Amino acid sequence: MVLLAVGDVCGEPGLCLFEAKIKALRRQYEVSVCVVNGENTDITGILPDHAQRLYDAGADVVTLGNHTYHRMQIARLLDDSPFLLRPMNFAGNAPGHGSLIHILPDGKRLCVVNLIGRCECDWNADSPFTTLSALLGRAEADLYVVDFHAEATSEKAALAWHNDGLVSAVFGTHTHVQTSDERVLPRGTGFITDLGMTGAVDSILGVRPEQSVSMFLGMPPTRFESPPGPAKLEGALFDIDEQTGRCRAVRRLRVAE
Repeated sequence: MVLLAVGDVCGEPGLCLFEAKIKALRRQYEVSVCVVNGENTDITGILPDHAQRLYDAGADVVTLGNHTYHRMQIARLLDDSPFLLRPMNFAGNAPGHGSLIHILPDGKRLCVVNLIGRCECDWNADSPFTTLSALLGRAEADLYVVDFHAEATSEKAALAWHNDGLVSAVFGTHTHVQTSDERVLPRGTGFITDLGMTGAVDSILGVRPEQSVSMFLGMPPTRFESPPGPAKLEGALFDIDEQTGRCRAVRRLRVAE
């Protein structure tokens, strides 16, 4: 099984590039499952039509993060959608769900899990470590993969090492900067600290540079926008043995316009 995980899609440039490239990428790499983080499709948050566009273009699962509820129009879709996830360790009364089962062609059950980190962030979330352990203890699926939306690289690595051999892959999102540490851990879990970003190349994390700079200079905040110009798609490919659940290889991916 080949899993394609795509980093945070930012604004219209990221959405358009994803729509233009994903079907060809699925054919080229014989992708079985595509998971994409979509929480920045409206720069800070996601709208229902954005989620549908990602799904229609070729995503099997759309994950979110700390901007999940910044556009409350998404709340109903979070409860009703079979493909949209919010972090599982949000408070129990939060709209939506944090994991889903995707049936593979051979009938095996792949569980996709969305978690959010707590280190250096104030997201009022439960522990991602105990949340994932409780889910694994229920043994509802044959294979598990995790989108861990977190700030601290150490927290992402710790979650992966703690669950090495228990899940097939852990891939980090949120920082929008692709890391070069992709590897298979000793017991067979594929890991990369951050998938990167799908959005405008000439930007600061997908935002017009002048807007981001002005924020650090103490100027009054404005609604973030994506800049014009070329975009890039970043992510990673995980080659997973469906019989054992072990990851055989991890490969970074970057596609530019």
